[in-house]
Amino acid sequence: MRVLVAPDSFKGSASASDAARAVAAGWRSARPHDTVIELPQADGGEGTLDAIAAAGSWRSHRVRVTGPDRRSLYARWICNENGSAVVELAESSGITLMPALSPVTATSRGTGEMLERALDSGVHDVQIALGGSAGTDGGFGLLCALGLRAFDSRGRLLDDATAGALDAVATVDATGLRPPPVGGVVALVDTTAPLFGPHGAAHVFGPQKGAGPAVRRYLDDRLRHWSDVLAAAGFTADPSTPGAGAAGGVGYALLCWGARFTSGADHVMRRSGLRDRIPGADLVLTGEGRFDDTSLNGKLVGRVLQECESAGTPAMVIAGQVGVDAPGHAVSLVDLAGTVDAALAEPLRWLREAGAASARREY
Repeated sequence: MRVLVAPDSFKGSASASDAARAVAAGWRSARPHDTVIELPQADGGEGTLDAIAAAGSWRSHRVRVTGPDRRSLYARWICNENGSAVVELAESSGITLMPALSPVTATSRGTGEMLERALDSGVHDVQIALGGSAGTDGGFGLLCALGLRAFDSRGRLLDDATAGALDAVATVDATGLRPPPVGGVVALVDTTAPLFGPHGAAHVFGPQKGAGPAVRRYLDDRLRHWSDVLAAAGFTADPSTPGAGAAGGVGYALLCWGARFTSGADHVMRRSGLRDRIPGADLVLTGEGRFDDTSLNGKLVGRVLQECESAGTPAMVIAGQVGVDAPGHAVSLVDLAGTVDAALAEPLRWLREAGAASARREY
């Protein structure tokens, strides 16, 4: 058999790469003569860099940038021989980099600094994975890192490019803003949220960043003000564009910079080679931490299952917990381990067991 192992990450337990490796090892232990190909996936958020890098010839660049809490850190971006660069926001401005949640003070400046380094190297085009952001600054920090200057009502330059400083911004000067690369910028998004409003960045994603109701209203007001300031400066991006609210509003800032949006899951499936390999496979194993109704509504695992159905290729789901019936068959790590705590304590062990259990089924 020719088997493709293409999971998303198991949030908080295993990266997509580690999960794919463990499942593949389990399968090989039961069926050593099968051809098993590991193709870890991502939806445009955390793990996208690794998923794309694993499927081609990419050079990794490690650079020192400003972290979301304004402490410096090292982050990676990758580039191939054609000059295509991939930047992952979670590498430099991600929520997992924060010692404590603080959506008002977290900044996206580090992501802008990574883009600046990519531009300095002469890249032809950039793909930027949005997801897992720490802040809700509307891309204020990112644009400032790329040369935008912001001023208060007294004409003083503002250095604190965070959501908490947005209400102080009266005008911006974009004359120093670096142009995008000649091949353009593609933002990988997994949300349709606009910049502001009841379904915008602050209200939809604020809770997971530690923002209570009052803080969410505060952030939403500042994002609205931010879009007004940029519009007055001549930026024509529409803040109601689906995806403008991605990564705390960084999606909107990238629209202002000339980016276009695309589905993160679809992009990674294509760049990793999964989409082209599905028709020739005998079985595809995909999975994530929890498989439920949301999985079938645009999330990566659901998109993989749709691709398999279109190609007539059988598919199975391996998940920490399985909340709904899956097309084909599903294996739950909790069922194998006996309890949630046991599954979380040794996720790679139970992923290997799930791979072996899947291989022992009759095909």
